[in-house]
Amino acid sequence: MTQGQAEVQALPRGTALATPFIAVVLAMLPAVLDQTILATALPTIAVDLGRITDVSWVVTAYVVAAAATTPLWGKLGDRHGHKPMLELSLAIFLGASALCGVAQDIAMLVGARVVQGVAAGGLMTLAMAAIGDLVSPRERARFQGYIAATFAVATVAGPLIGGVLVDHASWRWVFYVNLPLGLLALTGLHLRLPSRDVERPDRSLDSVGAGLLVGATAAFMLACIWGGTRYAWDSPPIVGLGAASAVLAVALAFRERRAADPIVPLDLVRTPTVAIASAGLFLATAALFAINVFVPLFLQTATGATPTEAGLLLVPAMLGIAISTNYAGRAISRTGRYKRYPVAGLTLMTAALAWLAVVVHDPSRVTTGIGLAVFGLGFGMVGQVLIVAVQNGVDRRRLGVAMAATTFFRGLGGAVGAAVLGAVFAARIGTAGGGDAVGALGSGVRADVIDAVGTVFAVAAPIAGTALAVVLLLKEVPLAGPGAPPAGPSFLPVKPHPDRRPRASHDD
Repeated sequence: MTQGQAEVQALPRGTALATPFIAVVLAMLPAVLDQTILATALPTIAVDLGRITDVSWVVTAYVVAAAATTPLWGKLGDRHGHKPMLELSLAIFLGASALCGVAQDIAMLVGARVVQGVAAGGLMTLAMAAIGDLVSPRERARFQGYIAATFAVATVAGPLIGGVLVDHASWRWVFYVNLPLGLLALTGLHLRLPSRDVERPDRSLDSVGAGLLVGATAAFMLACIWGGTRYAWDSPPIVGLGAASAVLAVALAFRERRAADPIVPLDLVRTPTVAIASAGLFLATAALFAINVFVPLFLQTATGATPTEAGLLLVPAMLGIAISTNYAGRAISRTGRYKRYPVAGLTLMTAALAWLAVVVHDPSRVTTGIGLAVFGLGFGMVGQVLIVAVQNGVDRRRLGVAMAATTFFRGLGGAVGAAVLGAVFAARIGTAGGGDAVGALGSGVRADVIDAVGTVFAVAAPIAGTALAVVLLLKEVPLAGPGAPPAGPSFLPVKPHPDRRPRASHDD
């Protein structure tokens, strides 16, 4: 029996696998629920603690902090173990949640949200890496399907839970609700999640690279979030943030080429599997923004749906995601083949966005629901499957950094999608003469909003199509499973050499 086969056979099974897996899912759940639950509480927070313009920082601080620190958490997980770093990030998240709940002014709340965002950057990355430690490559898609289904339900239920908490308790319970879930997860992780041996690093952490990465990411995210909304795209603040991001990114690239133990290993990022999957996730997440933001706006404007109804009408997309992710996961577990699923998924996403761009001019909840269901069926076969491909394409000792890369590019995709599609919408509204259409939503601007949303879908469709073209380049390496020979390099031994880069994966 080879070393790879022995590692696959030694993985936990039955209850020994189910208990730590549930703990990992519970560890991720607060970070997923946080944004959806919080959305319904923001107006009340504005009344209690400050102006509505100040409250935007409650969201911005979290998103920027999470994106900027994600790669650092991945590196720390590879250096010190995924389990202890996951426990640390969850403990920090819970502490920050408690501080958010007791905040007495907007400054305290925003500061606590920064800390909460930093911890959230580790939760998703390290949880995915921990799942990579728990199950064989062939089974990962099935278990990540369970995660996707859980998160789909959480996404729909989040605003409803948030509304109940705000109406019948207090907005502070939006944060306090994280504590029982998180403490249960922390207990399960500590008692049941197996620890993996790691080679203690003999080189110091690349703190300079970490600082450059945080600075470049924060500047880029702020430019995307503020551009076209708080400031004009050609205003000095946005131009300055863009320039700062570019300069820091160039400095980071030079630094990482020379660092003994880089935060962002350039050889890993250049690995075809990681590069293709990251690009696919970036583009697919950018296209998803058209659904998450503009479909509710369209439904309220064109069909007269209330905000709650518009949120519930997104259920077909969530169901589609849950169904297709679970189907793909089970099929991959049986066959060990995975490339066909993101290819099919991105094809469906592209078709759904093109469909919505056409039917938006003859609005109907039924036709919109069909488009959403098809989009969900497609998206469910993309994200989690590409993550499995990355997990199968890198050595286990670099799993944390690889998962951080995919999470990082997902976050950037969301920011760029928000910036690009938001700019398309704003430009089309301006061209149509609707003025502040979103704010007014009167009968005179209804046609302008519908036309602008249709243009957004028409732009998002080729973004998804580009992701399809990228994923077609992915080289498939059959997944290893119990009783099967390990086909990917996830289980290959590493022989580090102080003067030589790690050997490339099979995809090089």
